[in-house]
Amino acid sequence: MIENRSNEHSLWYCVQTKPKCEHIASANLERLEGVDVFCPRIRFQKKTLRGKVWFVEALFPGYVFARFGIHQNLRAVNGAHAVLRVVRFGTDSYPTVPDELVREWQRAVDDRKLINVAEQFHPGDEVEIVEGPLRGIHTVITQVFPAQERVRILLELLGEVREVQVSLDAVSKKENIRLASSDVSR
Repeated sequence: MIENRSNEHSLWYCVQTKPKCEHIASANLERLEGVDVFCPRIRFQKKTLRGKVWFVEALFPGYVFARFGIHQNLRAVNGAHAVLRVVRFGTDSYPTVPDELVREWQRAVDDRKLINVAEQFHPGDEVEIVEGPLRGIHTVITQVFPAQERVRILLELLGEVREVQVSLDAVSKKENIRLASSDVSR
């Protein structure tokens, strides 16, 4: 939960940041007196050509939320490193974000302001094997064993279709396969 350092006249505003600099803008805004900051991030795992990789990205790319007194802190917030501007409509209208909405988002994140998302598998999902000697084979999930972190898939081996159990880590939904930048030879 965020410590409330702002005064009773403070409201939550949406602050636009430089691209991919939400965490930098957030850190700089947190240094300002009378400013509270909320920068939720999402942590998810993807299978790439080099194996499983965890990605952390801003939940709202290009934006953070800051609670401050608009008349006391607007200039300091707009001038913070990695901040482009406080979002506004026209020349003088700064829309606010409801307190309850920000509190709801705060309850959804852990103490590092992260939302962890795990890949969900269901029978019938088309997957690709991304690890081991069968890497690159496309197949279908027939059963999921979440407690064992395994799935049963259909494989055609020696002219027969068989069900085989593999680790959840060994498969990825076909649309989730990404080419990792380090896998590209230049």
